[in-house]
Amino acid sequence: MTTAPWRDPALPAAARVDDLLSRMTLEEKTAQLYGVWVGADTDGDGVAPLQREMTAGSSAYEWDELITHGLGQLTRPFGTAPVDPALGAQALARAQRRIVEAGRFGIPALTHEECLAGFTAWRATAYPVPLAWGATFHPELVEELGRRIGDDLRSVGVHQGLAPVLDVVRDPRWGRVEETIGEDPYLVGTVGTAYVRGLESAGIVATLKHFAGYAASSGARNQAPVRAGIREFADVTLPPFELALREGGARSVMAAYTDTDGVPASADPGLLTELLRERWGFTGTVVSDYFGIGFLQTLHRVAGTEAQAAHAALTAGIDVELPSLKCYGDPLLDAVRTGEVPQALIDRAAHRVLLQKCELGLLDEDWRPEPAGRINLDSAANRALARRLAEESVVLLDNPDGLLPLAPDTRIAVVGPRAADALAMLGCYSFPSHVLTDHPDVPMGIEIPTVLESLRAELPDAKVTFAQGCEVSDPDTTGFEEAVARTAEADVCVAVLGDRAGLFGRGTSGEGCDATDLRLPGVQAELLDTLVATGVPVVLVLLTGRPYALGRWQGRLAAVVQAFFPGEEGGPAVAGVLSGRVNPSGRLPVSVPQVPGGQPWTYLQPPLGLRADVSNLDPTPLYPFGHGRSYTEFVWEDFTGSAEPARIGTDGSYDLALTVRNAGDRAGAEVVQLYLHDPVASVTRPDVRLIGYQRLPLEPGGSARVTFRFHGDHSAFTDRSGRRVVEPGALELRLGVSSADVRHTARLDLTGPVRELGPDRRLRCETEVSVLG
Repeated sequence: MTTAPWRDPALPAAARVDDLLSRMTLEEKTAQLYGVWVGADTDGDGVAPLQREMTAGSSAYEWDELITHGLGQLTRPFGTAPVDPALGAQALARAQRRIVEAGRFGIPALTHEECLAGFTAWRATAYPVPLAWGATFHPELVEELGRRIGDDLRSVGVHQGLAPVLDVVRDPRWGRVEETIGEDPYLVGTVGTAYVRGLESAGIVATLKHFAGYAASSGARNQAPVRAGIREFADVTLPPFELALREGGARSVMAAYTDTDGVPASADPGLLTELLRERWGFTGTVVSDYFGIGFLQTLHRVAGTEAQAAHAALTAGIDVELPSLKCYGDPLLDAVRTGEVPQALIDRAAHRVLLQKCELGLLDEDWRPEPAGRINLDSAANRALARRLAEESVVLLDNPDGLLPLAPDTRIAVVGPRAADALAMLGCYSFPSHVLTDHPDVPMGIEIPTVLESLRAELPDAKVTFAQGCEVSDPDTTGFEEAVARTAEADVCVAVLGDRAGLFGRGTSGEGCDATDLRLPGVQAELLDTLVATGVPVVLVLLTGRPYALGRWQGRLAAVVQAFFPGEEGGPAVAGVLSGRVNPSGRLPVSVPQVPGGQPWTYLQPPLGLRADVSNLDPTPLYPFGHGRSYTEFVWEDFTGSAEPARIGTDGSYDLALTVRNAGDRAGAEVVQLYLHDPVASVTRPDVRLIGYQRLPLEPGGSARVTFRFHGDHSAFTDRSGRRVVEPGALELRLGVSSADVRHTARLDLTGPVRELGPDRRLRCETEVSVLG
């Protein structure tokens, strides 16, 4: 028997796909452009926006009949309801066999899942959320995380992961801040790219989201319009995506729900085709966010029918409709048959989809769906990685009198609604918070020690008592009395406050859980006031998905510890910081504000965004971006920068270096941060912005020398005409322990003509580390 060319693995993938497409009917091509969400529930609260409304009528598609034409994707077979991983893998393999047998060409579906903070599946490891990744300033560790998650996805038959989120925080009131890596595009880009590399190295298609502008929504409302200018969009929103594509090798991009200046991302060929493919050279697939194509009709109202929505999305460059076939099914087929939609658009998208399937081996005759080996999605190695990531992400914001670490035999009153709740550790895309809330009789599936349990285990000689005090968001204060009584009996009070992750208003943080201001939820602020008033030293521990305003307690707390939903090992990590077993090394990926309302702010501010006498409102944060304290002391010495400006061309480079020494008596990690200050430019520029960083773990007495290789490209920005340029003139390179605490400055004078940059510009400031002892 002669093998058809499309089945021949010796041929180039593109040639195989060309041959396959020439044999396919319109129905078979179109079937490759949508997913099917067989487990979607039209009742209950749902896990996607407007899920009930958008899945109404989906039962009209009969499975056995549908798959006779093939199928592009299977939507979340593990992430929609509690499924035992081993049984789920077997069921998925059976479904794939059925798809292969039903179609003329025997092409399996590509299976996708969420993997924002771990594989969103029952009994899978719940890792810290991406905001915690940003707090580590440790891309190499995040790359390991991506690789491990990818291995787990692949072990059960999943091909594509819907992560990472590369949105840059523009307003911390936005509910999805927990899903982001931070408020700086360089940090988001470098850490997000590391995750992409890890996921892709495991053979999983990484999907960058949300492309682009989603986090800049007006008033921090989920899916609200974006009114960012072209320079903010180019210089803040887009760079993380470009870096993750160029250096991470991501093979998929998800279009954002939002519209920018009136144009929805899902219907924007300038974004999804001209920029993404023609300028950046992307060759993978673009997928819709869930129901995003249907929203062109129902929410954006730029399409009058489902067919018109499909036409707009295909024209823009969306290849796959997720999670189901509302627009790319019968409405699209009918529109092609009547000539309303050119078949060339179907062919273009189908070619991209099939090319990706070919690269994944799904067109090979020897492809098999059955999983190989034992399935364990929460292995000891996973938990060890989750613990390390959590420990490195905890930020010690303040410890003015050195109360921390706690004495091993002290009397501790643990108070607060987050102290004894395992869900306090998890973000909204963890399986327990995302799905199990609709399955109250199903066990958690993984062990999640609470802060209270972990502190008792960490300090067995301490006398630890507990009072909840209040709920996360309930106004009831009747528990205050017991909280005060327990505190009055103790030497120190550990107040564990924060968020409850949820979806669409069912929590205080998470998708659709946007905040009116940055006050602690519910009556937690009043509880903290009451505890402070006892006179007993209070250590504030925050388990949150966003920063909250803490200026109300400035100078009144014994210590402040911030953890951003640190995952299933977060309890031991926080307890380890409190006991001193862990020397905190996390740094803030977002600023912590002084006051709660009226001033949504990130540190990327031009002069008019900073404190000034022309306004009585001071936006200066209480704790700046990059801030974090340690239990040891680091000395910075032997800086190479000169007081006199160094002259380099606009295409030149400059090295600056310093030595960091651990002068304390315990091991720790310093994070050296390089910021750029541009005194004069043709458009306003942020006063400072991060262009490089390096985490340096050091033993007591140990030292390391770090060199940053600055290039003129790192000073580039978008000018008035929309070009990305490097301008001649004065610059300052500032080395600091935060965006506001500068230790050394090097002055440069860039000479020569204005230089316009192309797609080969340098995106990363390279560093070199030499361990000295």
